[in-house]
Amino acid sequence: MFESATAAAPALPTATPDEFRAMMSGFPTGVCVVTGVDAMGAPRGMTVSSLCSVALDPPTLLVCLRAGSQTLGAALDRGGFTVNLLHEGARPTAELFGSGDPRRFALVRWEQDPEAQGPHLVRDAHTVVDCTVVLTQQIGDHVTVFGRARRIVRHRAPAPLLYGLRRFRGWSAA
Repeated sequence: MFESATAAAPALPTATPDEFRAMMSGFPTGVCVVTGVDAMGAPRGMTVSSLCSVALDPPTLLVCLRAGSQTLGAALDRGGFTVNLLHEGARPTAELFGSGDPRRFALVRWEQDPEAQGPHLVRDAHTVVDCTVVLTQQIGDHVTVFGRARRIVRHRAPAPLLYGLRRFRGWSAA
């Protein structure tokens, strides 16, 4: 049984967003683009470095999406999303989908088949995972979205794109 740590803990100062961002930059992670299709059929997507496996049985992962983003809206509207795990040559795509450029889908190669939850970035992803939303939880300015992996498509051997210290690097360079 877990006990609440807040009941007995003394009041501590709260880290600032800048302190937290600087701390997290020292924890390199893989980079992906989460995609979906909104209620009008328009593709949506954003660069994400907050991806985590949750369970093997059933295969479940989580992503953290900005509250109010069109990508989150698409995932919730359709009840699913796609995770495109970027390879080390896809830095321009990571930057594009992190920029908010409304033309992002016109600038990259992507495919959408009937079984997909969102667009597959076939040129830039080494692996693509289609997920069904099973749970959401808002925390501050983001929403944690739990997704059950329904289909995994490998396009090439993984050579992941990494992000840390506020820079992108390929696995080979790391």
